[in-house]
Amino acid sequence: MTTLRPRAVGTPMARLDGPAKVTGTARYAFEQPLENPLYVHPLQASIARGRVTAVDTERAADCPGVACVLTHHDAPRLADTGDAELAVLQSGRVAFRGQFVGAVVAKTPETARYAASMVRISYEREEHDTELRADRDDLYAPDAVNPGFATDSDQGDVDGAMAEASVTVDVTFTTPMEFNNPMEPHSTVAVWQPQSEVRLLLYASTQSAHGVRRALAPLFGLEPEQVRVVSPHVGGGFGAKGMPRAQDVLAALCAKAVPGRPVKLALTRQQMFSLTGHRTPTVQRLRLGSDADGRLTAIEHEAVEHTSRIKEFAEQTATGTRMMYAAPNRRTSHRLAALDVPVPSWMRAPGECPGIFALECAMDELAVACGLDPIELRVRNEPAEDPETGRPWSGRRLVECLREGARRFGWEQRTGAPGSRREGGELVGLGVASSTYPYYAIPGSEALVRYDGDGRWSVRIGAADLGTGTWTTLTQIAADALECAPEEVTLLIGDSALPPATVAGGSAGLASWGSTVVAAVEAFREEHGREPEPGARSRSGTPKHPEAGTYSLHSFGAQFAEVRVDADTGEIRVPRMLGVFSAGRIVNPRTARSQFLGGMTMGLSMALHEHGVLDPRTGHVVNHDFADYHIASHADVCDVEAVWLDEEDPNANVMGARGIGEIGIVGAPAAVLNAAFDATGIRVRDLPITQDKLLAGLDALR
Repeated sequence: MTTLRPRAVGTPMARLDGPAKVTGTARYAFEQPLENPLYVHPLQASIARGRVTAVDTERAADCPGVACVLTHHDAPRLADTGDAELAVLQSGRVAFRGQFVGAVVAKTPETARYAASMVRISYEREEHDTELRADRDDLYAPDAVNPGFATDSDQGDVDGAMAEASVTVDVTFTTPMEFNNPMEPHSTVAVWQPQSEVRLLLYASTQSAHGVRRALAPLFGLEPEQVRVVSPHVGGGFGAKGMPRAQDVLAALCAKAVPGRPVKLALTRQQMFSLTGHRTPTVQRLRLGSDADGRLTAIEHEAVEHTSRIKEFAEQTATGTRMMYAAPNRRTSHRLAALDVPVPSWMRAPGECPGIFALECAMDELAVACGLDPIELRVRNEPAEDPETGRPWSGRRLVECLREGARRFGWEQRTGAPGSRREGGELVGLGVASSTYPYYAIPGSEALVRYDGDGRWSVRIGAADLGTGTWTTLTQIAADALECAPEEVTLLIGDSALPPATVAGGSAGLASWGSTVVAAVEAFREEHGREPEPGARSRSGTPKHPEAGTYSLHSFGAQFAEVRVDADTGEIRVPRMLGVFSAGRIVNPRTARSQFLGGMTMGLSMALHEHGVLDPRTGHVVNHDFADYHIASHADVCDVEAVWLDEEDPNANVMGARGIGEIGIVGAPAAVLNAAFDATGIRVRDLPITQDKLLAGLDALR
């Protein structure tokens, strides 16, 4: 494989889309300037399980400005209803509270909302079940966990090793329902064009234009080329926009009911809590056994999660534990409870984020039990090769991250027993946790390179930019491959009319797309040489790395946090955080730092605030807005810094990069909770850590 010779790659190039975004000229899905649009207001189920028995739409339909009212009685029929989440308005069955049961289409959003309030829906309620418990008798093992890992793993004799271990830890952690909340709400604009080659045109806020096209075409009995999905700018996604959603289907159904008219649908913040996925709550039991020196002899990680009764999603919560530390005896398992809840799905760093939280907190407890510094415990359990596969590491520099982080963060200040450091009325502590995330390179992308003449080039690939910097970083990669300046490259992305691209997710986007762009440039040089004619073009797909499957490829990091707890009120502050990462070559330091800090901020939010509260009596997420579902604000985020090791990984791809989108969040919550323990001596095992979980223990310290 050709090695990319970096010139633009590695420089902190300013974002090419920055001026458009700060001036408001970057158009998002809902903002497309289409003539004479109509607007959709969805109707949502107010029960958690049952069926619709009657719908009265007469008053709504008579409202001036209403174009149509759709329910399961009169919505266009879908050609494929195999995906129950996407089988919108195809029956009167209700599978979870908040499910679409109808829609009003009108000339203005206000008219649509007002008319929707006049629709009367009657239900036959059925007994529902929304409560996750680890002691349920109906838990089951899924066939696999996302994105295709084995459900369970078992190596050695865990029970025997635990019985003989000098030191043991047996603890249970819980994490709540958590919700992606991108700044741009999920939105779709649909146009049904019965006389056009493109029958269905969608402008969608999605991480995968080609993925939406692939999913929706068979639903509407169309060929893929009869559907076009445009998504040039996306205001955040974090996984929630990584797959087609019910609102994409509803918008298309409404458009089909009013052919030729653009139909706009933007979910409200409240609607997103039941319709755009969530991180499943977990109950995780960790058992660790070690010798007296802290060297692990056994690890067991059991994860219990919920899924929707109508569509399974099994988060890979325990898979990170399979490879993180050296231990001859290891066992992991995943069990699901199928409940009457909305469909869970991807949220930044699925699996690794909640799973490594539990593992790293358990490791902190083991360090205390062994009388060891938490960093030293991790160093002693550093595996020489991947414990799960036996493959050599392509680049595991976790110990360097821990050592460098300790030096930069002032880890030597962490002296004395937990709860012993006071500054004024505050208890002060430092915490650490390791991070990891696997390297994914997803095949299936293609790129087209064209010489436009006068030293200008254009590169076309149907990738997505969620605000992560793809417009800029792909331009840098293309410029280096073409041996030209970035300003001589025009990049076209965000459209299913362009060559196919894989989803922007799993920290795999840039690695997959960048390799594809370089391959297309190589194909161009082979076909057209160094002096091409204007208009010359070449197209190529994602190359297969010759070393694929030889090495174990993961990124690693060390997260540090300082926590201050008011000794009287239990109020928690995190004045400092530091992340040190090993993620291969950094294509753009400016956008990379933003990615790392964004992930760490989400981890801080997870540690201190985020908690979706589902009322088991109604199946309703009661805190479904920013007033009650708290996320980190500016006042919460103080001195947060991210640095990385200078490296490249030639075994990953031609750029030597491993991806950075997810690893910033992994480990961050555990670092905060471990620091809180160091500050107070109180161990909290249930996210988020809040004042009520500390006050009783603080009273005992007085």
